[in-house]
Amino acid sequence: MVETSMSEGSTRATTSVVQEEIAQFGKLAGDWWDPNGASAMLHKLNPVRLSYIRDQIDQHWSLDERSRRPLEGKKALDVGCGAGLLAEPLARLGAEVTAIDPAAELIAAAREHASGHGLSIDYRVSAIEELEGQFDLITAMEVIEHTADPQAFLQSLSQRLAPGGLLLFSTPNATAWSKLITITLAEGFGAIPKGTHHFDKFIAPERMKLLLAGAGLKCLDVGGIAWGPTRGLHLSEDVSLNYLIAAAR
Repeated sequence: MVETSMSEGSTRATTSVVQEEIAQFGKLAGDWWDPNGASAMLHKLNPVRLSYIRDQIDQHWSLDERSRRPLEGKKALDVGCGAGLLAEPLARLGAEVTAIDPAAELIAAAREHASGHGLSIDYRVSAIEELEGQFDLITAMEVIEHTADPQAFLQSLSQRLAPGGLLLFSTPNATAWSKLITITLAEGFGAIPKGTHHFDKFIAPERMKLLLAGAGLKCLDVGGIAWGPTRGLHLSEDVSLNYLIAAAR
């Protein structure tokens, strides 16, 4: 969901956005909120992500796990928000949410859906590099594998993270199993739109930890998202398919 733009006479990417990714995801805006539509896999992933997010914020800020609004008084940023599948639950958890995506079609769909559900979310058509301010919680789910420069992307996230803040993100692992499930099967049989993923952009956890360190971030936790025929997608210690990371400065 990102594009590379170059300043005159420069070879350094000034934004994480890849134009082709914007077009690919922008096409999904019409049925993003349909649990049986083109984004059905995201609907299946979202409860798994939310379970991890809730556990990590409770641990990080020593919150009451019974609280219905644990993020009250905190600013949250959802990067690569799509049409708001994660931003809306973050708002319901009490956060003051800013959510960004470079695809204008997705932001339009997000605003319409949030308005229809009485939610106040600051949706913006933007890349992370264009944003100012700092946030207590930053989420970037299934985004880094779509960026032009993962190291620069993490650096930008780090700059937006407030002191004592928490960064949470997820991404496919760079394994043969992940390629089989995510690309060969899921994309091959239409569970995910074809062309969504490129295996050469998948990042293994060991490499990700090095990228985090390069951005001045410390890895706090790595959790797996596994798939099984009886359980479907679920949190697991197995990171071979997909994994979530919690990090802080």
